Amino acid sequence: MSPDPVIVGGREIPVGDIAAEAQNHPAPSAEAAWEAAAEALAIRQLLVDEAERLELEPGEICDEAGQSLTREDALIDALLAREIKTPKADEETCRRFFEHHTERFTTPLLVEAAHILIEADPADDFAMGLATGDARTLIRALEADPSRFEELARARSACPSREQGGNLGQVQAGQMVKPFEEALFALPSETLCPNPVRSRFGVHVIRSGHRIEAKPLPFEAVRALIAEYLEEASYRRAVAQYIAILAEQAGVSGVKLAA
Repeated sequence: MSPDPVIVGGREIPVGDIAAEAQNHPAPSAEAAWEAAAEALAIRQLLVDEAERLELEPGEICDEAGQSLTREDALIDALLAREIKTPKADEETCRRFFEHHTERFTTPLLVEAAHILIEADPADDFAMGLATGDARTLIRALEADPSRFEELARARSACPSREQGGNLGQVQAGQMVKPFEEALFALPSETLCPNPVRSRFGVHVIRSGHRIEAKPLPFEAVRALIAEYLEEASYRRAVAQYIAILAEQAGVSGVKLAA
């Protein structure tokens, strides 16, 4: 079944243009990529048409990074610079946001980590069973003599960190696979995990080192970041509202524009 034609201001966007644009929109399905591409081109057409209606001249033909812009991109930049005006985030607004979202503004939890990886394919139950047994044997050996960790990591680990005795350095959230992080962050400082930990890499023997707990940051340290975030959010809302007005005036069919 062919998709509905995408029409903006009475003009159809060529199917070939949408197909080409879809390559720039990774999505779970071809249909979703097509819809994203159609929406992007419809918005682009609305903005270019309005810039031309206002007889705007393109400004700088390069962006802030010095990359060249097409004439259409430069026209869109000129239009948005003229039409979209948003206020700066003042001290009171920033402080209120900070007070309502203090959990966002902390230093990360940092934990020194070391491990021994027994490599195995998670899809192979037999291999994972053997690796888990090997990991349990290593844990028992380390419980009897914790000083052997580096020795056993160099001899048994399949991870390149074996060259450093299994040492991974300081780890924070998002750096390791989830099962590893959950086990590591649950450990007190300088503690061997009593159970093997399975991940997509195989089975890990994990030891925590020094912990640096998360600490709240003062408002002064994050005020500029909050202002930037609020101003960007305000700008995006204003652009979305402006596009909605243009779409209503021009008429758009065959694609749904995000609110």
